[in-house]
Amino acid sequence: MMCLYCQTENSSEGVCSFCGAPIDEQRPERKNFVYLEQCEQPFSQLKYFHTYDLLVLLRLVRKERSDAFNQMRLIKKGAQEAQMDEETISFAEEHYLYYTKRAKVLEGILVDRMGYKPKTINDKLLLSMDQKIKEYEKKA
Repeated sequence: MMCLYCQTENSSEGVCSFCGAPIDEQRPERKNFVYLEQCEQPFSQLKYFHTYDLLVLLRLVRKERSDAFNQMRLIKKGAQEAQMDEETISFAEEHYLYYTKRAKVLEGILVDRMGYKPKTINDKLLLSMDQKIKEYEKKA
């Protein structure tokens, strides 16, 4: 089997005889598109997402978290003026906390890969990364 890292042919399975990289492990591949519900996958599956896809997913999660925060703020403000039940307020808080935790998981994976978590994920960052990936794929 061919090592994905050093391109050494290996007769044994498990670990590369030259560099020690795992032979049977697959590298992350980019997806055609990423959607918010994918953030609900466990860490064991998220770690196999391509870095680009993780950035797109983190962007979606941060947007949802921001929306949840604004909704929670409006509900709390409305609860003072109108008689809102605790369940509604609690639901809004749980929604916000859920996406906060999901963002932290994604940020943790990105820190492991990139050494930092991006403060903002805008179109410029994603476009630049996409171009670099495409240039690399042409060379490979």
